[in-house]
Amino acid sequence: MHPAPSVIIFSTISGLGFGLMLFMGLGLPATSGLTTAAFATLALGLATVGLLASTFHLGRPMNAIYAFSQWKTSWLSREGIMAILTLGVFFIYAVLWAFMDMRIAALGYLSALMAMGTVFTTAMIYTQMKSVPRWNSASTPLLFWLYSAAGGALLANQMTAALLLLGLLAAFQALAWAHGDSALARSGSTIETATGLGALGKVRLLEKPHSGENYLLKEMVYVVARKHAAKLRVIALIAAALLPAVLILLLDVNYFILAGLVLLHVIGLFAARWLFFAEAEHVVGLYYDAR
Repeated sequence: MHPAPSVIIFSTISGLGFGLMLFMGLGLPATSGLTTAAFATLALGLATVGLLASTFHLGRPMNAIYAFSQWKTSWLSREGIMAILTLGVFFIYAVLWAFMDMRIAALGYLSALMAMGTVFTTAMIYTQMKSVPRWNSASTPLLFWLYSAAGGALLANQMTAALLLLGLLAAFQALAWAHGDSALARSGSTIETATGLGALGKVRLLEKPHSGENYLLKEMVYVVARKHAAKLRVIALIAAALLPAVLILLLDVNYFILAGLVLLHVIGLFAARWLFFAEAEHVVGLYYDAR
């Protein structure tokens, strides 16, 4: 599928913010006063900027409010509702902690749980899509969780947790790529099922269904060259997980080095998330014989 910049920015930046909320909800880092306020502002800022970026992907951003009414059937609606509730609960928790020296553990645990719940609703927007077999897997929400939590651990300067999460992230991301490469073939979708002509025998296209580009070809049948995808996978894996983990083991992490680790992770995260969309093979591509 066509990788929309607004969706990539939304799902990466907001995920980092909710990941930091996870650790702050657990009372980490153990700070107070203005330092706590600074961490909370960073978490709220990242989550809010990411959510605002998502509205640019809508045809009419001003109508985004109507999405909240479809919570019974739409994961997009559930995501919006969960995000607002999470921001509200975390804001109250952070204000009490930073300015009144009252860290209410129960409220923190609730905000941490809600932060991960919000990330889950974002992932489910894609996981539910049977028309994209690569996404329609338990690995999708797992990876969204791991990217969010690993980024949050780095932002919260929790190196032990970061090492564990980065290791899990590298392993499951590699497995997800390997499993996803054959997802379309395993789904049972073929050009015969795409055209509905399977009962007549083997189908092949004599000509394309359209003489020019259309919306489906532009948005749903985006094809990334295999050699480019392989390079980006290496970059994503090294930058997002492997190199930060090695540097944590080798260096005495201070705030300057921490900033570099976060930057590396974000570079890898953007590469991985771009591939998440670019490598998504929508079954409609079979109708155009584009695989």
